[in-house]
Amino acid sequence: MERASLALVETAYFEADMLCVKALKAALRAREFERMARICMPLQEARRQLRHEATDTGRVTLISAPFPAKFDPKPGCFLVCPPIVGVEARAVRERLARKKVPAMVLCREPTTKSGQWPVVAVGPDSEAWHMSPVVRVRVDAPENGIPDCAWLLRAQEALGDAAIAKVKPSWPADHRVEDLLEYLDAVPDHEKLAQALESACREAAVAPASVSPRRRGVDDPYSF
Repeated sequence: MERASLALVETAYFEADMLCVKALKAALRAREFERMARICMPLQEARRQLRHEATDTGRVTLISAPFPAKFDPKPGCFLVCPPIVGVEARAVRERLARKKVPAMVLCREPTTKSGQWPVVAVGPDSEAWHMSPVVRVRVDAPENGIPDCAWLLRAQEALGDAAIAKVKPSWPADHRVEDLLEYLDAVPDHEKLAQALESACREAAVAPASVSPRRRGVDDPYSF
């Protein structure tokens, strides 16, 4: 985290993000929930700056086919569209991050009968692929079917709110920490999700460890 703090000062936001995520995972393995809580704010700040760099461009790129092996993307917002699905959208985001391209990536599914666009996000891979955490929410389609950065920001806000709602306050605090961490991995640009994780970490730091097994709902990240 000392390295992450230095990276923030030097505006090396991708480096700060990567170091914060590594620190969160290490702290979770050690069940150091207070440390996890302190990591959330610098992670949130690094991602806020990257999101600003992406949305300030005003550029939205629609993706409906896999990226070619060689590509030179520019910073901006990216909307992954059918037939590409949520798992592939996650791969797009990871690929852009490896290239250090500031980007906000969302994935939409086919238009519903009501004319809305379902938006989906998929969390980290699980040993059982069907157990990967998935969040879906229906939002109003953009005017004329042409999304801009403002629409993507509203959509990702709704998606993050839906993720928070999936984590019940009655669940053990340490279980909620793991759930929220996975959902933050799926919806990384949602600040209230990062804040919810910080709050759950502080609860878990003073609560007794749960004895019941952690349970999650089953969804299919490969489907519409």
